[in-house]
Amino acid sequence: MIKRRFLPAALAIPAVILVAVLLVGTGSAARKATFKAGLVSDVGRFNDKGFNQNQLTGLNLAKTKLGVQVRAIESHSAGDYIPNMASLARQGYDAVVAAGFLLADAEATVAKKFPNTEFAITDYPVEIPPFSDKKGKLLVKNITGITFRAEQQSYLVGCLSALMAKRGGGNTISATGGVKIPPVDSFIAGYRAGAAKCAPGTKVLVGYSQDFIAQDKCKAVAENQIAAGSKVVFAVAGPCGFGALAAAKEAGVWGDGVDVDQAYLGPHILTSAVKRVDLGVFRFVQAVQAGTLVPGHDFVFDLKNGGVALGKISPKVPKAYITKVNGLRDQIIAGKIKPPTSF
Repeated sequence: MIKRRFLPAALAIPAVILVAVLLVGTGSAARKATFKAGLVSDVGRFNDKGFNQNQLTGLNLAKTKLGVQVRAIESHSAGDYIPNMASLARQGYDAVVAAGFLLADAEATVAKKFPNTEFAITDYPVEIPPFSDKKGKLLVKNITGITFRAEQQSYLVGCLSALMAKRGGGNTISATGGVKIPPVDSFIAGYRAGAAKCAPGTKVLVGYSQDFIAQDKCKAVAENQIAAGSKVVFAVAGPCGFGALAAAKEAGVWGDGVDVDQAYLGPHILTSAVKRVDLGVFRFVQAVQAGTLVPGHDFVFDLKNGGVALGKISPKVPKAYITKVNGLRDQIIAGKIKPPTSF
């Protein structure tokens, strides 16, 4: 499914020095008989048990199902983004995926230098800078956005969380975010709206660790939220979020997972806001290989096409609540409810 979609302007990442040196020898290397696809992680790396790792799953699925030659490169800092993507392009990789919002500026720089390579970026639309100008005119021709309506499944998570908080005698839930960027805020916006829909008067505390890695920072944010009365903690912070979920477990309150189904963490997990980034990576590689890709547009994944979903719901949740959530899901798919993407 390909659509054009507009989101708030991006936050610039730190400039990377020696760009000219790293990009010596522009243009794609000669194509080989074997189709090759590459993936560059953000600083969360591929052992994050979530966002990056699940994209690697999608890349490996392309290897298995499509016979694609693949390579995944980890980024240890923002300074690695440009050399990692340029390395893949110089080696003749046909499709290169940047794993997340934070790689946008670096990918725009590299994609312009290698016009014969197809690039994609997860969690970023192509209709805004740096891939388009402020009027939406495309500046980078060989780019595809892999975007997710994360506010949709988060709306359901918020509804369920508010109902369970109310059932336990409380009216406060919370979200622990990592860095305040649009992909994080879309989760939180949907969460707040869903809570207000199902339990009016619910207070939603929002805090940011300003980090996607350090678990102690997210744990500290969550502990403050729990001290302020939160009965459910929604962790929207990559590996950092494990700290928030640990705080929930220690305090005896619910935790909501993100990106993948995190029910495996224990019975304190109420549910998870699943984002099928594996499917996004696979579909992009598949389209490039098949010659059906139309670059300059976004792949949009939502509840209707299964690109976002709820994870396993705790067996302690009353069936009436699940019925209510399922009804809201149907209304979102039908377009009768349109959760907000920002707040």
